[in-house]
Amino acid sequence: MSVIPIWKKSSFSEGEGANCIELARRDGRVLIRESDAPHAILTAAPARLGPFLAAVKAGRFDGLGQG
Repeated sequence: MSVIPIWKKSSFSEGEGANCIELARRDGRVLIRESDAPHAILTAAPARLGPFLAAVKAGRFDGLGQG
């Protein structure tokens, strides 16, 4: 029997809108999905996700989507 993950939405999300990222934990991994595409789920090890999130917060990826 598979355990259903409990998804947590960012406090910065826009209520029930489709403009948010959700996180959950299962089997020692972190699950990541976008609320408007809930069947597309990425998984990451917590040890690898932490440094990535720190880089995002530091702005290291700002401007990647621009020309």
